Amino acid sequence: MADKKFTVLDLLDLELSGHDALDLKCIAGRRGLPRAITVPELNRPGLALSGFYESFASNRVQVFGRGETAYLQKLHKEKNTDSIRNFFRSQMPCCIFTYNLEPTEDFRRIAEESYCPLLQTSLTSTEFSNRIIRVFANQFAPHQTLHGVLVEVYGIGILLAGHSGVGKSETALELVERGHRLVADDIIEIRCVNGNIILGRGANTVISHHMEIRGLGIINISQLYGVGAIRDQKEVQLIVQLEDWNSSKAYDRLGTESKYKELLGVKVPVIEIPVRPGRNLPIIIEAAAMNERLKNMGYNSAKDFNQNVLKWIETGEAQTVYNGNDDSY
Repeated sequence: MADKKFTVLDLLDLELSGHDALDLKCIAGRRGLPRAITVPELNRPGLALSGFYESFASNRVQVFGRGETAYLQKLHKEKNTDSIRNFFRSQMPCCIFTYNLEPTEDFRRIAEESYCPLLQTSLTSTEFSNRIIRVFANQFAPHQTLHGVLVEVYGIGILLAGHSGVGKSETALELVERGHRLVADDIIEIRCVNGNIILGRGANTVISHHMEIRGLGIINISQLYGVGAIRDQKEVQLIVQLEDWNSSKAYDRLGTESKYKELLGVKVPVIEIPVRPGRNLPIIIEAAAMNERLKNMGYNSAKDFNQNVLKWIETGEAQTVYNGNDDSY
């Protein structure tokens, strides 16, 4: 199934706040709001307005700052509408005026005739560009959905994976009880941002902070444990694969060899934890999160242990302990 196209109307409808808010409003060309935005980039159309159309990036969102608006005023005084009509012959998604600047009447009229949306924001050109590029990076990022539970443990985003019924939700509930945070349960949507960051969130934001516990039913984590027990999205930094204990399988006991799983082209560390009665999974996952933080800080416990053992062997003390103090046979 093809992804739904991202339109100018979708851009206006985005619910953004704080340092992500774009403060956009439509001031003309409403009939063109269904136009699709296909390229996550911006263009400053100063050269095009002056008549130079070679390599004109008309498929990008056009940003008008003080310089471009001043040039429109010049064209208006000269009654030069031909340059504006030539400009709108190119099918662009929309034009956005920063600093709450107003287009000239000629520009507004021809935009209406061409069904090209004109938007306005109070932000500066630089700040608006920075914010909308972040929005585009999220909207146009490669994405997919996974089955699992995403939690934040000691600041590390951990994706609990495994077959249905292995105990992912119960383990996540115990982690929440111990003060950690739930991002989403069951269906996780991941996006690759900036080429190397995997962000995860609930595929359905309405029910992402609800959890299904077999025998108990659906529970609302934010209502039971407070808003401090949830968060909207988190980078996936570690995958914990839960599986039923298999006595014939050789599980990693040292941790010297790192395993990875590729998500949207990015390698994410993965550890396998066998599940059987009596194992305290939340404590094991907490230890895994803290160990991952140490690795990110440059310290690897398993490799350090291995190096210490090799040094001990090289000193000859290991041979003395093995053979004993008496060398006679």
